[in-house]
Amino acid sequence: MLFSLKVKGYKALMYVFKILGKVIPTPKPTLFTGSGSSLELCSAIAQMGTRKILLVTDAIIVKLGLLNDIKKTLDKNGVEYVIYDGIEPDPTYDQIEAGHALLKQNGCEAILAVGGGSPIDAAKVISTIATNEKSIDKLAGWFKVRKPCLPLYVIPTTAGTGSEVTVAAVVSDPITHKKTPVIDPKLVPLMAALDGSLMTGIPASITAATGMDALTHAIEAFIAVNATNETDRYALAATRIIMENLPKVMDNGKDLDARQNMAIASCYAGLAFTKAGLGYVHAFSHNFGAYYHTPHGLGNAIVLPYILEYSKETVTDRLAQLAKASGLQENNQSDPQLAEKLIVHIRSMLKAFNIPEQLEALKKEDIPAIAKAALKEAHFNYSVPKYMNQADCEKLLYKMTMTT
Repeated sequence: MLFSLKVKGYKALMYVFKILGKVIPTPKPTLFTGSGSSLELCSAIAQMGTRKILLVTDAIIVKLGLLNDIKKTLDKNGVEYVIYDGIEPDPTYDQIEAGHALLKQNGCEAILAVGGGSPIDAAKVISTIATNEKSIDKLAGWFKVRKPCLPLYVIPTTAGTGSEVTVAAVVSDPITHKKTPVIDPKLVPLMAALDGSLMTGIPASITAATGMDALTHAIEAFIAVNATNETDRYALAATRIIMENLPKVMDNGKDLDARQNMAIASCYAGLAFTKAGLGYVHAFSHNFGAYYHTPHGLGNAIVLPYILEYSKETVTDRLAQLAKASGLQENNQSDPQLAEKLIVHIRSMLKAFNIPEQLEALKKEDIPAIAKAALKEAHFNYSVPKYMNQADCEKLLYKMTMTT
């Protein structure tokens, strides 16, 4: 009885979010697409009158030489840059603050983020505190950004997070290790480049994890209660493109066309979940990251089939539509058959990509706390199609341990 009352409250809150999503406009960045589009973006930064930027990235991007042509183009166009490569996976408050200090020290007028979700999220928060002059704690949550952020340009180097088009950024508290979301339309970058040529050298393990991250975004957005006709179109397109192209880039990482398609799909999935929201998969995965530093895409990949199985009876028709978009329909299969076929296909993909069914780091003694944190995140942020209680959540988590 008490849980039923709580669910009514959660649904009411999600309805409020849906109304706010309709009332509050969500900006979309100017997009440059195709091989070499990252250099077009660099030229555009100069055309916007910017003369000095903070280039936010990570040490691996620098080591791989992915900044070389970007730096040459910035030099050619008279744009000075200060490189901050101190961002690590799951960026922490101190990394954000260090980047902000470097920005102020050098009088940078804008920010260019180059990398995966972590550098882009970090750059979003740096650009926010640069103009709002508030601590990250004061900005955490929904719609707490009062002033426009510093101009932000992004070049994603993985096809997964969709951060180049989303309203959110997630950073980690270095003390509690909890993920802190900052969510506001002002966080959407001014411009972004989807350049598949920067992604051709990504290792297979990262390609698989980031690709499954994008697929999770699309699927969770499509089965979310707050989904709309617009988000459905983006989610179905993203699913269709990923199902066709992720196996291709896993077989041949140098397939430029497939890499470019994956970059587009990741962007579409980001546009879908920005409006429709996410679900339990992300709530679980975020806490795996907080407890064990599990890479976000890997966490999503492991959790996804379990949550789809749990929700299947509630969203059978939606899963069937995703199965059709994935090219899985044969003859006159029923919606329940297609829904089950989608889940089986996702599990087969994980096996082909060498992604485990369970999380090795997951400790049984942590499960009650992880379940509690995951439910809190999901129930106060996501319009999930089927609600679970603490016992349901713990039961699912136990299935994800290496020893059952």
